[in-house]
Amino acid sequence: MKHLQVAVGVIRNASHEIFLAQRSSSSHMANMWEFPGGKIESGESAQQALVRELAEETGIEVTQAEAIGSADHTYEDVRVTLHFFLVEQWQGEPWGREGQPQRWVKQAELVAEEFPPANHVLIARLRQEAAQLAN
Repeated sequence: MKHLQVAVGVIRNASHEIFLAQRSSSSHMANMWEFPGGKIESGESAQQALVRELAEETGIEVTQAEAIGSADHTYEDVRVTLHFFLVEQWQGEPWGREGQPQRWVKQAELVAEEFPPANHVLIARLRQEAAQLAN
């Protein structure tokens, strides 16, 4: 079974809104929402892949990213390991450079069912963090 290593950016602004992109209708997990990112290439660190992928997908230049954990998930045809990074400092304004729909969502309002299953643990953690900040 193919095993993909993926760098994922949780782009969060000062209002605790998170930038999301929608997967294309022709991709694996079509039309679901996702945190931007992509495959880690051979010889590349997860953070290097994150910086490259976010520039390609969202047009931003990451100036600081904090590793916040990882998740493994096995789908029918592929195993993925997601390496999550919190990105709160960047240059530019994120947008869907590949033509994909995008949106900002309040951290407390993330809905796990809108994302591929590999993201559900992270979404639960982000929602819990948002709830703690609100109290």
